[in-house]
Amino acid sequence: MLQLAEREGLEVVAMKRESHSAKETGQRPIFNEIVEEIRAGRYNGILTWAPDRISRNAGDLGRIVDLMDAGHLQDIRTFSQSFRNNPNEKFLLTILGGQAKLENDNRGINVKRGLRTRVEMGLWPTTPPTGYLTQKNMEKKCQVVVDSERAPIVRKMFEKMAYEKWSGRKIHHWLKFDLNFKTVGNKNLALSNIFRTLQNPFYYGVFEYPKKSGNWYTGKHEPLVTKELFDQVQVQLKRDNITRQSHEFAFTKLIVCGTCGSCVSAEEKYKPLKNGTSAHYIYYGCGRSKDHHCTGNRYLREEELIEQLLGILDQIDFNELGIEMKFKEELKRHNKFQRTVLGFSKADAKHEDIDLRTYAKYILKEGTNEEKRELMGCFKSKLKITKGVVTIG
Repeated sequence: MLQLAEREGLEVVAMKRESHSAKETGQRPIFNEIVEEIRAGRYNGILTWAPDRISRNAGDLGRIVDLMDAGHLQDIRTFSQSFRNNPNEKFLLTILGGQAKLENDNRGINVKRGLRTRVEMGLWPTTPPTGYLTQKNMEKKCQVVVDSERAPIVRKMFEKMAYEKWSGRKIHHWLKFDLNFKTVGNKNLALSNIFRTLQNPFYYGVFEYPKKSGNWYTGKHEPLVTKELFDQVQVQLKRDNITRQSHEFAFTKLIVCGTCGSCVSAEEKYKPLKNGTSAHYIYYGCGRSKDHHCTGNRYLREEELIEQLLGILDQIDFNELGIEMKFKEELKRHNKFQRTVLGFSKADAKHEDIDLRTYAKYILKEGTNEEKRELMGCFKSKLKITKGVVTIG
């Protein structure tokens, strides 16, 4: 096209490149930029390979024709044609643009029909999930086969969840640190992908396509687990999900290990008592996400952690902590509650002499997990735990 411009004496003012679908109106940022620059008078012609490069939808094609009608766009040159601002050539441009849209629409219909035919034959239409590979034999094209390297491990994931009652996080830890399990793309299996794997009915031989369509098909692929095992895993996943949602810890993701830099994680322990009840404890320690063999991993009881944090509060300049505004808003809300609900007078309800440090310590001792996390988020420096000792900075 540059050779064509040189041969015909055209001055190239700007070169634009865009790798974006022209199917939908107004979704191409470079195209939109070109329209605005033509409207602003920066240039008055377009040099492109073919008319369908300009538009494959009626909206964008209409914008180009409008620019011609307004006199902003004088000429469109392609490799084999020229479209100037006159009725016949604009009409031809519209026909060719409409033909490109027709081809695009037909292509979409054909692709969908091909995918529908494939799934009705029991063939998975896209990249198979972990544990399967795409068949490379041309005689069995589009079929998936069992990945002999990863399929046994995927099967064990289901078994450990169903029979050994492992949590998703424990399976994640096992895959990452004990097995160094990698996907086909040589990546660790993320925790979210583990849960998606364990909830995917493809592994016992059926699949839904498209998702949430209600259209289910029996696959030709070899199942990795039985329907019974899959159902047991779903029961365990519901229990695991309830456990994960109900135990939100106050200080996770806010403190790091001083030895390896991993985020500190938390776990609950229950100790049976002689009277038949049980004592509940929360322990914090290195999550070992960066170093599985971290030596700075001494667990702290939450009560001991709070005591150390109270000591740190005595060392902090509260003018720099950033909680003064929050404290004043909380005090205003508390005073309003006393006046409107408890009937206190305005004089009785004033407690503005409360110290910020006292308020922060109260939050650490008696506040909700959300309030504690919000308070800890005010620290400008990261908190660290090194062999059971909490430091800041």
